Amino acid sequence: MCTPFRMRGLELSNRVVMSPMAMYSCKDGLPDDFYLVHLGARALGGAGLVFTEMTCVAPRARISPGCAGIWNAAQSGSWKRIVDFAHSNSSAKIGLQLGHAGPKGSTQLGWEEADEPLKDGNWPVIAASAVRYGPNNQVPRAMTREDMDRVTEQFAEAAQRGAGCGFDMLELHCAHGYLLSSFICPLTNKRTDDYGGPLANRMRYPLEFLRAVRAAWPGDRPISVRISAHDWAPGGNTPDDAVAIARMLKDAGADMVDVSSGQTTREAQPVYGRMYQTPFSDRIRNEVGIATIAVGNIFEADHVNSIIAAGRADLCAIARPHLADPFWTLHAAAQQGFTKLDWPKQYLSGKAQLERNLARAAQMALGA
Repeated sequence: MCTPFRMRGLELSNRVVMSPMAMYSCKDGLPDDFYLVHLGARALGGAGLVFTEMTCVAPRARISPGCAGIWNAAQSGSWKRIVDFAHSNSSAKIGLQLGHAGPKGSTQLGWEEADEPLKDGNWPVIAASAVRYGPNNQVPRAMTREDMDRVTEQFAEAAQRGAGCGFDMLELHCAHGYLLSSFICPLTNKRTDDYGGPLANRMRYPLEFLRAVRAAWPGDRPISVRISAHDWAPGGNTPDDAVAIARMLKDAGADMVDVSSGQTTREAQPVYGRMYQTPFSDRIRNEVGIATIAVGNIFEADHVNSIIAAGRADLCAIARPHLADPFWTLHAAAQQGFTKLDWPKQYLSGKAQLERNLARAAQMALGA
């Protein structure tokens, strides 16, 4: 868990990632002081890489009215303030996850009726095909070639803004039923043109898209792509398809695959359990030869250590535990007796006391 990791010009001090998690707390896409404190605290807390939530490339690309954006100068300025704070006060690197909600857009905040349409003020949504996400969601408009070119340009511009903010890594959200995922999943892509049908065609637009973003993003900074490696539904993508998808992404310039699953259809029946998505990461990493992030019900240091040591992933993304404990990484390292991770100098007395208390507890346990 505490070993460094290098990819292109990025060097992480450890293998723990704070997973992208939507906070639904922006106004007009602007990350305010809440985001400075939220992301800043997790950077101080020791994670090697801290991701933003899915950050949207246009107002109508948002999941909800509270989602973050990076389509204007004011938003870029706010993100730069957050990135500068993390870089100045911690060893954490900051990743920007870019996305477009597609058919799952214009919905309520996460703590309201999740994935359900707004009570009022809905905006039109787009997708690969006119397939609604749920019975109450809008029927999206199937994207035209003009739409595809416009969205690609929006992402390339957002990538350039993110580079200007100083983000260390970029991730494209191609999972969970959002816009790019709607092309990849056969249950949501019903197109009859060159962008529908077999997997190679369904991947055509995401690959065009990736190449355009790669050209807009600095060459010394890596790009990861989050995918749904299993649709968990009859007729959907399977782990075999995920291996093929990852191979195509690698050939198009992706440096890493962030291996999630599901949420592409409401018919999904995932089999939950501890580290339940790690087998998909394992296959992609070892069959395709590309770096991966394992994510999904990973919540103990032993999980991270076993995944990394066994070569099943290169990084492990920890989500909800970071909401409960911003200092999850530093606490986990101390509990393992590893004292070399950087603590904020302002908190070193707390580090010393924690280590003394842990050592005393260990001695008492041996005595018992």
